[in-house]
Amino acid sequence: MNDDIEFILESTKESMVKALDHLKKQFVNIRAGKASPSMLGSVTVDYYGAQTPLSQVANVNTPDGRTITVQPWEKNMLQDIEQAIIIANLGFNPMNNGESIIINVPALTEERRKELAKQAKSESEDAKISIRSSRKEANNELKKLSDISEDMKKNTETDIQEMTDLFIKKADAIFMAKEKEIVTL
Repeated sequence: MNDDIEFILESTKESMVKALDHLKKQFVNIRAGKASPSMLGSVTVDYYGAQTPLSQVANVNTPDGRTITVQPWEKNMLQDIEQAIIIANLGFNPMNNGESIIINVPALTEERRKELAKQAKSESEDAKISIRSSRKEANNELKKLSDISEDMKKNTETDIQEMTDLFIKKADAIFMAKEKEIVTL
């Protein structure tokens, strides 16, 4: 096979993989109602003058599906951690019991679930647009090649289309799993 064609196929696959990876990252940020330490992943605390990720100043655990506990390594950090969680505006109401911070993760309302499902659908569509855009770029690069036969171009276009179909299916499968997670109580 021609080196140019191989390069086009490889770079197309790479960009399609990136589109799916981005979709997965976006889905991590869409919470489905079950408590998880990653929900506090964006929280930073003022630790001796430096903004430090919460996970570096405290133990973050989920004893059950509705509760997150934050156990600071230094007790004097309790107030700062509580404030940081409030400032992060994640919709949580932290409770300080003098030993640790307890956060009850509220159950999602039906309306909120529909909003999250819509958000997930939108992210999924963006990923599919990115995948199709990779196909278009690959086909344009292929048309620029003058040293290959028409048959080889047609065969490569078919390969690119099959790859596109496969990645679109994968994006749909990832979305279906996330949607199921969101709507399941």
